[in-house]
Amino acid sequence: MPARFSLFERFGVELEYMIVRRDDLRIAPWSDRVLVGADGNIVSDIERGIVTWSNELTAHVIELKTTDPVVSLDGYAEAFASEVGELNRRFAAHDAMLLPTAMHPLMRPEESVLWSHDNNDIYAAFDRIFDCRGHGWSNLQSVHLNLPFANDDEFARLHAAIRLVLPLLPSLAASSPVVEGKLTGFADNRLAYYRNNSAKIPELCGRVIPEPVYSEADYQRAIFEPIGRALAPHDPDGMLEPVFSNSRGAIARFDRGSIEIRLLDLQECPAADLSIVRTIVALLRELVAETLLPLTAQQAATIDELAPVFHACVEQGDFAKIDTAILHLAFGWQGNDTPTAHDLWRTAITRLNPTAEASPAEQAAQQTYLTQGTLSRRITTALGSSPTPESITALYRQLAEGAAENRMLGV
Repeated sequence: MPARFSLFERFGVELEYMIVRRDDLRIAPWSDRVLVGADGNIVSDIERGIVTWSNELTAHVIELKTTDPVVSLDGYAEAFASEVGELNRRFAAHDAMLLPTAMHPLMRPEESVLWSHDNNDIYAAFDRIFDCRGHGWSNLQSVHLNLPFANDDEFARLHAAIRLVLPLLPSLAASSPVVEGKLTGFADNRLAYYRNNSAKIPELCGRVIPEPVYSEADYQRAIFEPIGRALAPHDPDGMLEPVFSNSRGAIARFDRGSIEIRLLDLQECPAADLSIVRTIVALLRELVAETLLPLTAQQAATIDELAPVFHACVEQGDFAKIDTAILHLAFGWQGNDTPTAHDLWRTAITRLNPTAEASPAEQAAQQTYLTQGTLSRRITTALGSSPTPESITALYRQLAEGAAENRMLGV
């Protein structure tokens, strides 16, 4: 059994990057060219000190993650950026590199290639059921934040707090405004696809915002058991377990005592990702401490209240108007008018100052959000009203070149 930690004693962070060809940014399904062990065999994980490289569902995506749960996030913006640089050096031999942001802006789903090595039987089962060539499976690079709990009481507090923060995450982290060369008008296309990618078996994702359940037994009854029943007719060999098939915006892992938050788009560089992670952690700490809102009020929030806010933020990003009273209280809004999502985040960030002791690059990333909004908004502004494949490629090449340098996109 993994060691169990109490609230905020440890953190786990995962960043997913697309692999692309240097000349034209077409996807390159070559993760197995760097995921090679000392014996020359292809492996799923390579530990490199405090950061580990891992495979993902598709062969054109590679994940960087904290090797172990960490006590502090300090230094990880630089550590992740260093690993992006190292992967770029290794992929240079194949004229390839890593591409940040949550969706490749020009990729078409038929270009997808599934990982064909370790655990590919599980991936094949998903592909057979859902056809993983869709954007919601093969073109969505995210950041996952894992937070621990030691017992049911801590799970109840953490899950309640996370449920209140989830709907606003697209308005903090959206970075995917372009799909197949077009600005769709949505701020977070990754999540627009994600919310529907398992529509064939809706029990897997639910309404993205998890049900208001606050114990392991209730979670088993309300979430895992319905997933298991819904999967059974499609998975006669029992390859897909409910705990791993749960696709809500935050998923509980009682086997290791943690909740994984899955609604963060990958940013342009690790400093921006870590700045966002620190912001979420600071707000969750405040909610768990019941500083502004008692636990009973947090736990009373319904999916009917929260899910519409999530959808608004997916579509409108930080411009979305938020008129949900429980979220005003959770974020500390005291104005008389209806705030935008950006107003709520600016209120919380100003109060909590989550990057006060972080690196200068993380502080700069937070300031960029406060003054210019999400990366999705900045990409949209930079591209203008009529982007071409050439202008999109030029901008995303700029983003790729800045990832290892922790360089922000400013407009």
